[in-house]
Amino acid sequence: MLIKLSVRQLLAVAFAVIYAIVFYLAYQNVAYLGLLVFVLPLQAVYIHNIRQPKHSILRNYPLLGYLRYFFESIRPEMRQYFFESDLDGKPFSRRQRSLVYQRAKNVRQTVPFGMQANSQENGFEWIAHSMFPAHIKEEDLRVTVGSSRCRQPYSASIYNISAMSYGSLSKTAVTALSAGAKLGRFAHNTGEGGVSPFHIEGGGDLIWQIGTGYFGCRDSQGNFSEKLYEEQVAHPNIKMVEIKLSQGAKPGHGGILPAAKNTPEIAAIRKVVPHTTVASPPAHSAFKDQFTMLLFIDKLRVLSKGKPIGIKLCIGNKHEFELLCQEMMHNQIFPDFITIDGAEGGTGAAPLEFTDSLGMPLYDALSFVQEMLVKYKLRKEIRIIAAGKIITGVDIIKAISLGADICYSARGMMFALGCIQALQCDSGRCPVGIATQDENLYKGLDVADKRVRVANFHGNTIKSTIEVMEACGFGSLNSITPDKIFRRVESGKTLSFKDIYFTPAEPGSVLSKEHQFILN
Repeated sequence: MLIKLSVRQLLAVAFAVIYAIVFYLAYQNVAYLGLLVFVLPLQAVYIHNIRQPKHSILRNYPLLGYLRYFFESIRPEMRQYFFESDLDGKPFSRRQRSLVYQRAKNVRQTVPFGMQANSQENGFEWIAHSMFPAHIKEEDLRVTVGSSRCRQPYSASIYNISAMSYGSLSKTAVTALSAGAKLGRFAHNTGEGGVSPFHIEGGGDLIWQIGTGYFGCRDSQGNFSEKLYEEQVAHPNIKMVEIKLSQGAKPGHGGILPAAKNTPEIAAIRKVVPHTTVASPPAHSAFKDQFTMLLFIDKLRVLSKGKPIGIKLCIGNKHEFELLCQEMMHNQIFPDFITIDGAEGGTGAAPLEFTDSLGMPLYDALSFVQEMLVKYKLRKEIRIIAAGKIITGVDIIKAISLGADICYSARGMMFALGCIQALQCDSGRCPVGIATQDENLYKGLDVADKRVRVANFHGNTIKSTIEVMEACGFGSLNSITPDKIFRRVESGKTLSFKDIYFTPAEPGSVLSKEHQFILN
């Protein structure tokens, strides 16, 4: 039977063998003891790296890990000729990743020698700054979530951790994210895998996401269980509940929890039978159309004693969403928030066709939802949360200009944990211990260190958002408007976000008046 050893264990065995060989040779000739000059420093480095908490790569790969830092170090002089530039790299460029790392470590965030992007290229975007900058007194930016039907409104940061389930992420990663959310006073979405002990252990505010599998609140047949839901939602850490209809990376696609990954621990969290394959179907069984979904939302709100209840979806068929707005207006039943996940959203694994070809991009979806909610006079009741590659203050401002009140980030927070975009999320071999259940790997992620980095990234991103707002004369979140953000659409022609994404309203129409009220 083969014995599975981690890299650290293999190195320990290797050092033992090397010492045995050296001492055997020294027994024959004492001059061979000189070999220890090469061996001892390597072992000292090995011991230091497995004990230090800051670099997960070096904890998991105490010697080989330096190869990554070597290639990083040659980037400025040589790497640009042989490898990707700062603006290359998908789905996030090196420049974007570096910014997150710097903010997470709370170190220098400036860039040398000016702009690298080509401002003359089509698609280049910028924000109009003001001759008379504003001053914002608040050091934190928060929005209250809760409609007139909500009894326990929640004061949310405008930037929070997006949905990532325990099972997809390791226990140390989940704990560090939740602990970072507590430290920075923002919220952590659980993902549809349910509320795990590691979400609770971290102590952060939680947004409990409920998907089609109803994990954590399902009966033995996989149907929604009011009893289990009521027991779980009463936990004081759970501040809001999000019903997942679809996600941007694989809209309209269910999921499978393989039997091999369905451990007793995972099964207990998700309320399923361990060591069995469990399917998350594409559609919910608790409702079948817009009206019954609204009744389900109201039921969850009542069972939670009035906590904010929302839905998450990637916009596809526009007509379906407009019908939902009509039902909300007619019945005066509505969610407290709607999360819009752009087609550019991430996931650990998805079919290529769904990732690349289904779903509406975030900016188009935000502006459409904003217009529909205004048209049907629902905007004052419902908050909009945006998700989809939002990692900088400018990203946040762009989303807010198109209708968002709050933003989510998943991959940005993973970078703050130490993700290096190795693109191994679906392999179970994440080298930094984030997207894995391999104990030899996730033990390399130090919770005490990474929780601070998550909080730092959040705090510095909020600070950056405020600085850009001030430079542009936006004295408050409500003053951020799409007519101040521009994109070059062709040579010699630029359009504002308002012109690109919003349909011109007829003068004097209800939409025109309400829209103007919101924008101003």
